[in-house]
Amino acid sequence: MNAVDFSEVERKYDVDAASVLPPLHELPGVTWVDAPVDQSLDAVYFDTADLTLAAHRITLRRRTGGDDAGWHLKLPSGVDGRGPDERREVHEPLGSDPELVPAGLQQRVRVLVRDRVLVPVVRLRNHRIVHVLRGDNGAVLAEVCDDSVLADRLGADPLRQEWREWEIELVDGAPELLDAVAEAFAAGGVRRAGYPSKLGRALGDRIPAAPPAPPATPTRSSTTGALLLAYLDAQMRVLVNQDPLVRRDDAEAVHQMRVATRRMRSVLATYRDLLPNGLANTLGDELQWIARVLGAARDNEVLHHNLARSLSSEPAKLVVGHVRKRLDAHFAADLATAQQAADVVLDSPRYFRLLDALDALIAEPPFTALAKKPAKSVVPGLVKRDGARLRKAVRDARAVPQGPDHDAALHEVRKIAKRLRYTTESALILSPKRAARLVAAARLVQDILGEHHDSVVARGVLLTLGMRAFIDNENSFTYGRLHATEQFRGAHLESRFRSAWKSFPKSVL
Repeated sequence: MNAVDFSEVERKYDVDAASVLPPLHELPGVTWVDAPVDQSLDAVYFDTADLTLAAHRITLRRRTGGDDAGWHLKLPSGVDGRGPDERREVHEPLGSDPELVPAGLQQRVRVLVRDRVLVPVVRLRNHRIVHVLRGDNGAVLAEVCDDSVLADRLGADPLRQEWREWEIELVDGAPELLDAVAEAFAAGGVRRAGYPSKLGRALGDRIPAAPPAPPATPTRSSTTGALLLAYLDAQMRVLVNQDPLVRRDDAEAVHQMRVATRRMRSVLATYRDLLPNGLANTLGDELQWIARVLGAARDNEVLHHNLARSLSSEPAKLVVGHVRKRLDAHFAADLATAQQAADVVLDSPRYFRLLDALDALIAEPPFTALAKKPAKSVVPGLVKRDGARLRKAVRDARAVPQGPDHDAALHEVRKIAKRLRYTTESALILSPKRAARLVAAARLVQDILGEHHDSVVARGVLLTLGMRAFIDNENSFTYGRLHATEQFRGAHLESRFRSAWKSFPKSVL
C-alpha cells in the first residue's frame, strides 16, 4: 500500500478531571454532533537517542486502535504563512514488525536522522472520546477529542505522567471554527496546551532545544562572514528539503538539490580565505562529489528528452531503423544505473558526514580574521577576481582551434561563469542593481554554454549508437542526420555565446 499524505490542522487544550465540554452543537456552522465514540489508542513513538526528530517538530509513531491504526509521521507544513496549527501527516500500514519503521517513512527523515538508529522513546496509551461536528448535508467539519493520557518515557531515565487534554482537528471546516472553539473553551477557563504535542509533554525535561535559527539577513553593513553564512544556510535548507524527494526519484528535486550543492561549492571556493586549513577546499571536494552523483540521473533525462524531441521532428521517411528503440534502451539503462548509484550515495556514511560538517560550519564557523571585515570592503574584490578568471577563460577558449579541446574550453568558461553567478548572488545586498545585472549576464552565459555542452555530449551518444547499429547490420543514416543537427545546434549556440559576451558587464560591483 502506498503512503497516504495529507495536511492536519489541530489545536490542543489543557483540562483537568472536572472540566466539561461546552455545548458543541452551538458552535457557528455546526448543525449537529454525532454520538460520542470511545477509542483505546496505544502508540509507541520513535526517534534517535538524541531526539533529532523532536528537535525539528517531527513525530514518528506506530499506533494501534481507533480508525487510523498504522505508522504516522507528522512534519511541519513547510509552507510560508501557515502557523504551528498545521502539519503534514503521512500514514503507512502497521506491518508485521512493531519496531521496523517503514522504508518510505525513513526516507522522509533520513537527511535529519542520517545513520543514527530510530528507537522507541515514548509510549502513549490514550482513552479517547471522539465528538464529530457536522455541518450542512452532514459534512464533517471537525473532530473534538477528549483524551485521557498515560505516558511513559522510555530508556535510561524513565518517566510516567498522566493528564487530560482536549484536541480539535479540522476536517472540512473553515479555520474560523478553530477560533470559535477557542472562545467557547476560554469562556470555561480552558487555555491552549503548554506543549506543541503529546510527545513533547511526555518527554518532560528531555524535550530538546529547537535547531538554531537561520543567520540574520545580511545588510550592507554586514561582515564578510555574515554574507557567506547566510548564503550557505539558505542552500543547506534547500538541500534538506529536497533530499526526501530525491529519494523518491523526483526529477525536479534532483535538479534543485544539485544546484544547492553547486552554489555552496562555488561560494566556498570564492570565500575560501575566510576558513582555515583548507576547510573550504575539503568541503568543496565533497560537494562536487555529491553534485556529480546527482547530476548523472538529471543529465541523462535531459539528454534523452532533447534527442527524443529532435528525432520526433524528423520526417518519417528519414527515420530508418530502430532509432527510438535504441535511444530509449540506452538511456533507460543509464538512468537505472545513475539512480541506483544515487540511492547508495544518499545512504552512505560519507554523505552523512558531509551533512554533519556543513551543519557544524554554519552553527559555529571557525572563521579567520578576514571574515570579521566589512563585506563591502572585501566581497567586491572577490567578485572582481572571479570576473577576471572568467575573462581569461574566454580568451583561452578563443585561442583553441575548433574540436574537442575547444569544446572543453567552452565548458570551462561555463563552469567559471556559474561560479561568478553564485558568488555575486551572495553579494546582492551590497549593490543590488549592479549585482543583479552581473548575475543575469553570468546566467545567460551559463545557460547558453550548458546547452552547447549538452549538444557535444549528444553527438558522442549518437556516434556510439550509430556504430552499434552499423555493427548490427542496421542502417545508421538517421544517427548521422541527428549528429549533423547537433553540430549545427552547437555552432549556433557558440554564435549566441559570442553575441552575449559582447554585452557582458565590464564592471562588477
